[in-house]
Amino acid sequence: MIKAVLFDFDGVLTIDKTGSTSITNYLSDISGIPLEDVKTCYYKYNKQLLLGETTHLEIWQEFCKSLGQNIDYDILIDSFRATRLDEKMITLVKELKGKYFVGMITDNKCDRINTILEYRGLKEYFDVIAISANLHSGKDSDSIFKYVLDVLDISASECLFIDNTEKNLVIPRKMGMATILYDDNNRDYDLFVNDLERIIA
Repeated sequence: MIKAVLFDFDGVLTIDKTGSTSITNYLSDISGIPLEDVKTCYYKYNKQLLLGETTHLEIWQEFCKSLGQNIDYDILIDSFRATRLDEKMITLVKELKGKYFVGMITDNKCDRINTILEYRGLKEYFDVIAISANLHSGKDSDSIFKYVLDVLDISASECLFIDNTEKNLVIPRKMGMATILYDDNNRDYDLFVNDLERIIA
């Protein structure tokens, strides 16, 4: 029996496929710097940011220097707040809360996720939030999933994990979790809900 529904964040609960996409698109739009230039400079730090080996604040001066433009740090925070949520999926999270444990497992930066959850008033709807930068482990390891199981005190077989990237489902499947690969291109909500209800019923 499924007791917990666990969501990836970007691409599932948000419109953009990744958080880095949201950030770099916003910075490019605001600064007028070509998107590819912003991406090139940002992705130099992305893996370290995702694993919590550095923070946006620590790399910001060097990032701006490599771009050749001094971008106010507050604009980065604005990029977090401007993240486009999928409102149907957010409504679903709220509806599931109380009926199931609801969790988030995301390869992400702590400052970004915490800013978004606070700004949008969403933190109360998650029983557990596992962020790679906080745990120094991504979805390519079972550590981040074991953390969630420990917090909720349930087994893998009692969990459903939803992600928009196939490779992120490999480990949870091996652990015994039910999984759904969410099609973030078509975003067919009705089809997704049918799959969800079939599994959790």
